[in-house]
Amino acid sequence: MASVFLTGAWRNLVMLNFAIDAHILEPLVPRGVELDLWQGRCYVSIVGFQFVDTSVLGIPAFFHRDFEEVNLRFYVVRKTPDGPRRGVVFVREIAPKWFVTWIANWLYNENYVTMSMRRRVEPGIAEYEWWHGDRWNRVSACYEGEPAPLVHGSEEEFITEHYWGYTRQRDGSTMEYQVEHPPWRVCQATKWAFDCDVETVYGKEFLPYLRDPVSAFVADGSEIVVRRGERI
Repeated sequence: MASVFLTGAWRNLVMLNFAIDAHILEPLVPRGVELDLWQGRCYVSIVGFQFVDTSVLGIPAFFHRDFEEVNLRFYVVRKTPDGPRRGVVFVREIAPKWFVTWIANWLYNENYVTMSMRRRVEPGIAEYEWWHGDRWNRVSACYEGEPAPLVHGSEEEFITEHYWGYTRQRDGSTMEYQVEHPPWRVCQATKWAFDCDVETVYGKEFLPYLRDPVSAFVADGSEIVVRRGERI
């Protein structure tokens, strides 16, 4: 098992999930993995969350311990002799800390960009905003009640239970890294919002799809462990 690279916690995750034509994602799929479908449907998700108590290589990331992140991701699977490894590929990740962007892009060849961000997290609502195109863009969800455990075989389980990350490297190879966390609990969103200049942030090919999500929920989150990446 690879050594630990990063620890922390992901909290108050807003997850808006959109159906998309697989042909849009196929050029972005790293070598060695394939698109992972749920009931024959291909998904992308806009995910906003708090990243807290961050440590890198066991050292607290001073001035970078508590920040927001918003990402656009899709779902893949790698077939191995030990069974399938379900993971995610990030189209773009937005964070407010330049050091986070630099480390992630340098070590993993991720797709981070740095933008000013802010959040509002209160009982019943979680909202994340980022400054782009001379205005605040945002993703938010309202919810009621207490989060409930995942239902086996549900869409929420499919979206949240992908424990590997895959990134295409500059030489065309693929890096694989493991993300560890316990199953999350979720609340269905009673109301959601996604206000974003999709074309300039994610690309015009995503415009027809990032409109009305097929589902929206808030996950409570947990402590997480990200292990060092390995080329496959």
